[in-house]
Amino acid sequence: MKRWLVLSLLSFCSIAHAGPGEDFRALVDEVWDWEVQQSPERATYLGVDGLNDRWTDQSLSAHISRYTKQGEFLGSLLALDSNSLALDDQLSYAMLQRRLEESRKYYELGLYLMRYNMRSGPQSSHGTANYAPFNNERDFRNWLSRMRAVPQLLAQHMELMEEGINRDRVPARIVMQRVPAQLDKVVTDNPEDSPWYKPFKSMPESIDSTIAEQIQSEARSIIANQVTPAFEEFRDFMVSSYLPATREEPGIGSLPGGEEIYRFLTARFTTTTLTPEEIHETGKREVARILQEMEQVKTSVGFQGDLTAFNEFLRTDPQFYYESSEALLEGYQAISKRLDPELVNLFGKLPRMPYGVRAIPMETAPDTTTAYYSGPAANGTRAGFYWVNLYRPEVRPKYEMEVLSVHEAVPGHHLQIALAQELEGVPEFRKHSGVTAFIEGWGLYSERLGYQMGLYTDPYSKYGQLTYDMWRAVRLVVDTGIHYFGWSRQEAIDYFLAHAGKSETDIINEIDRYIGNPGQALAYKIGQLKMLELRAQAEAALGDDFDIRSFHDEMLGAGAIPLDALEARMNRWVAAQR
Repeated sequence: MKRWLVLSLLSFCSIAHAGPGEDFRALVDEVWDWEVQQSPERATYLGVDGLNDRWTDQSLSAHISRYTKQGEFLGSLLALDSNSLALDDQLSYAMLQRRLEESRKYYELGLYLMRYNMRSGPQSSHGTANYAPFNNERDFRNWLSRMRAVPQLLAQHMELMEEGINRDRVPARIVMQRVPAQLDKVVTDNPEDSPWYKPFKSMPESIDSTIAEQIQSEARSIIANQVTPAFEEFRDFMVSSYLPATREEPGIGSLPGGEEIYRFLTARFTTTTLTPEEIHETGKREVARILQEMEQVKTSVGFQGDLTAFNEFLRTDPQFYYESSEALLEGYQAISKRLDPELVNLFGKLPRMPYGVRAIPMETAPDTTTAYYSGPAANGTRAGFYWVNLYRPEVRPKYEMEVLSVHEAVPGHHLQIALAQELEGVPEFRKHSGVTAFIEGWGLYSERLGYQMGLYTDPYSKYGQLTYDMWRAVRLVVDTGIHYFGWSRQEAIDYFLAHAGKSETDIINEIDRYIGNPGQALAYKIGQLKMLELRAQAEAALGDDFDIRSFHDEMLGAGAIPLDALEARMNRWVAAQR
């Protein structure tokens, strides 16, 4: 009798507890499914089937509808008692609330009207093909459907841009001036020269040759009669209407309500309450600290001259550069092979998904950064990729290649993102969380791990690591400088040149990137500093009992989460270790 009573009570408690948890998890799943449906390009990136034949609806009415729906989701979420949820569900609750509130604030501030720059916009929409499957006839016909929908997509973007002009929500002219040249590469006389035709140049042998030829013929016709004319119209609109209306000042603070916008973006990207003023001063302190370490390296190689002269020597001496794009790519591939075996010393759990090294497409390489990473498909059909810029190898220094590879591949982005996708028992939105302060903070934190992986033994390579750390410290100063303190573009370039050994080409691209995406650059150093702080605290508290592999597994074990949630998680881990 007593056993029956105990079991009944346990069953009752389980049911009582499961109620709010089940309601919450059902809402989380509903929000995620809706978000995926709203963004077919993201669905393609994640490997979700069924949406590869369409684009995100960018009409003004669609943005209003999404804003309304997010409000409904937020209301349903706030109606649930978060205190009744399990600890991990409470974290998911807080992250979902932040996600919905920030998305709605983004809309209210009009930021959705000015997402255009030289790295983001319809001029690069053909890049979706880099992530789309092309394995069978259906896949290629899906791409044909997307090409047919290009005129509608561009019309929607022009509608958004016109609304942005009317509401004084426009990007900086200096970055938008790069876009017409990018559009020129899309507008081609020969359809086969179009980047939109690239998937059709090499079709699988499993597709009947007659069908393949018919599909290729249809692709050429769509490009010639629909895609190219639509982009010609868009280019004319860009040159004649949009560019003249863009803002002359580089900083977003120059717009009406610009200071509020930048404070919002600062909080959004750093997941902290730090003010732009505090971040600016943090950057200056980090710059001063790293300068001292750079001086030590300069002295160790016997260079006669100041740090400015040393940086110029590094930028211009041919010994530090490859002569060809092919040799540069082989250099990146060789470094990546050296990284993988060292991971077992720093991590107890490694991802199953591999990664590869690829060249950034030449049509976008001149206007983008030194490298970037793209994650694997969630369904396991595509590996992760470390994309490297081979444009003008004479400005891609060898001494930066180790630190860059650690950041973008392993133990940086690939390891963290692939592990997050393989998490069990967490909502899908957490597996694919885009918390920039965590993701980029981890990438920058990983650069320091290179020392424990046997890298940076060459003094110039060590200087490369310091250069990258300085690069992210400088970001704190110049991003806040441009968008909050009213710096000119040239002031930001000059500050960067004076404090970092990166090439002038890279620096100009970087500054224009910060102008085009305000606040995003703050996340790297702020995230890294928090992670280094948490590690130092754990080492001090645990002494000889500190296990770096266990520490890293715990840090990555919840996916990309806000920094306050990370701090609470790691404090619990330290207490448990004690």
